[in-house]
Amino acid sequence: MDLKLLGKIAVVTGASAGIGLACSKALYEEGVSVVMVARDRDRLQEAADAIRSAQPAAAAARLVPVAGDMTRPETVRQAVDAAIEHFGRIDILINNAGNARFGPFFELSDEAFQESWQLKLLGYMRMVKEAVPHMIRQRDGRIVNIVGNSGRTPNPGYLPGSTSNAALLNFTKGISSELAASNIRINAISPGATATERAVRFARQQADEQGTGVEAQQAAMSAAIPLKRLVDPAEIASMALLLVSDRLPSVTGTEIIIDGGQTPGV
Repeated sequence: MDLKLLGKIAVVTGASAGIGLACSKALYEEGVSVVMVARDRDRLQEAADAIRSAQPAAAAARLVPVAGDMTRPETVRQAVDAAIEHFGRIDILINNAGNARFGPFFELSDEAFQESWQLKLLGYMRMVKEAVPHMIRQRDGRIVNIVGNSGRTPNPGYLPGSTSNAALLNFTKGISSELAASNIRINAISPGATATERAVRFARQQADEQGTGVEAQQAAMSAAIPLKRLVDPAEIASMALLLVSDRLPSVTGTEIIIDGGQTPGV
């Protein structure tokens, strides 16, 4: 399937690992120029170098790493400014930066919730607010918010993340009609348990709480999924590429769930 993304310009947050790295790599391989944003400068540079190494040297300029904390408004501005400075426009925004503490509700402080809301909820909203004016001027743009199925089915041990995700689903749907007037589409992808470092950390914490091994906990996570396996980050990237292409021009304000059939209900 020809997605016709060659020459497009994208900004991807949380790009140094997991889903963000998979999205950056997939976009780059489609001929998209990518501004990769992440907090850890060294890790981000390693990720960018790894993506570049698989392509001709002449393509290296199509990848621009921007190190910064997405809880800070100045990082949001730096990311958008980098896209405009290096490439002159922004066609695609993939919001992915997010992290939240695990733990029982009564053991979590207010700060645990505030950190998640500041990084993921407000971070995504700030990126949209900063990038969209450029999309409005060109009357074209595509935004994908990587959310999570805990926004629909809350996890009692992950309420900081669950509440952020629920709010982001509301935001994505709520802003979609306003953006549609400028031919800008915004959608959400909600992964289930995904084979990332965050899943390993969660399995380790659960194993410690239950007195089991990490491998046993990971096996239990897979067993709870109807398809019996964690989601591959590359699957999320494939759906993101489809949504930012023009193959589905009538899809906006929609949530796509990719979780191996785990989400109950409709």
